[in-house]
Amino acid sequence: MFPPINEQMDLIKKGTAEIVSEDELVKKLENSIKNNTPLRIKQGFDPTAPDIHLGHTVGIRKLKDFQSLGHQIVLIVGDYTAMVGDPSGKNSTRPRLTRQKILENAKTYEKQFFKILDQDKTEIHFNGTWFQDMRFEEIMNLAASYTVARILERDDFTKRYKAGSPISLHEFFYPLMQGYDSVAIRSDVELGATEQMFNLLAGRNIQREYGMEPQIALTMPVLEGIDGKDRMSKSTGNYIGIDEPAKEMFGKIMSIPDEIILKYFTLLSDLSVTELKDIEKKLNDPQFNPMLLKKQLGRDIITQYHNAEAARQAQEEFEAVFSKNAIPEDIEIIKLPADEIGDQLVRLLTKYNLTESNGEAKRMIKQGAVKINNDKVSDQDMELKEPGEYIIKVGKRRFVKFVI
Repeated sequence: MFPPINEQMDLIKKGTAEIVSEDELVKKLENSIKNNTPLRIKQGFDPTAPDIHLGHTVGIRKLKDFQSLGHQIVLIVGDYTAMVGDPSGKNSTRPRLTRQKILENAKTYEKQFFKILDQDKTEIHFNGTWFQDMRFEEIMNLAASYTVARILERDDFTKRYKAGSPISLHEFFYPLMQGYDSVAIRSDVELGATEQMFNLLAGRNIQREYGMEPQIALTMPVLEGIDGKDRMSKSTGNYIGIDEPAKEMFGKIMSIPDEIILKYFTLLSDLSVTELKDIEKKLNDPQFNPMLLKKQLGRDIITQYHNAEAARQAQEEFEAVFSKNAIPEDIEIIKLPADEIGDQLVRLLTKYNLTESNGEAKRMIKQGAVKINNDKVSDQDMELKEPGEYIIKVGKRRFVKFVI
């Protein structure tokens, strides 16, 4: 039923950041083969936003690797942990979400999970299933399994405590709740991003307190967003959503810095180690054009979340628009109402969502990133008032046609 240990470990270790510990994982795999019983592989997701982006898929793709090896995937939708908010990597208390908002977000998660995983071989549990029925005595027993000193070993808590930043008591419960999830579903391996290691190790300790063999903690690298600097996040706007239109995904992938092309292939594609080494060799060749690899990456990712035809069309439109200065076929056309004729271009760009703010609109104009009918705009006070059609291009991917 299961491949040999060395084959399993090669696939499991591909792209991972850290495994605690490899020896224990090998023993679990040996027992799995001996008893013909799959390991239970867990990852939790707090539905704090309605959409999953490529950063989320790094862990889900590793779950897919475990699934392909014959193991049981267990997804935890954190409807209760989301009300606390994971403090990992945060310098302040997260805003608390209402349960209604969390459940609304969770509806889209299940659909998006199965763009990657086999639904028939995946368990999904909401952790409210066990937390909502917990008696206070059980909560005290859970709290007694960890000390304040251990909690304050967290780097983020330590920094906030020393800086005098508020730490709400409910935040201390997050790693305990995540750890108890591992008890509830009897996890053998738990996945998380590198910043999640404290929570994963807490799960090991809490499982011991409940008389269980501790889970393996496996972390995956954090994926940078399309800016190549900060982790991919909707809040910073540097994300690629897996439900976005194919052409939007392709355009964003084309904008990533060359320095993270290999990392994107490693974490977001099914390429073999040999194929990844070939890509690394090409990237180190000064004569090679990295844009060719970005197009390959774009086709690969869009085929995964849409289909091959959508990937082909997205590439063709990208090449037509950005290589040949063509206009997108589905450009939005806005007939300016009478009270907006003569308005400043800056305000129009913001009103019609071409820029986030007037300040950003002015910066884009200053940087030469705004064009009207393919001519760069240099005047930040420019007004649109003469009859005609104005094709506005902001940055590399945003178009609109204003008609007066």
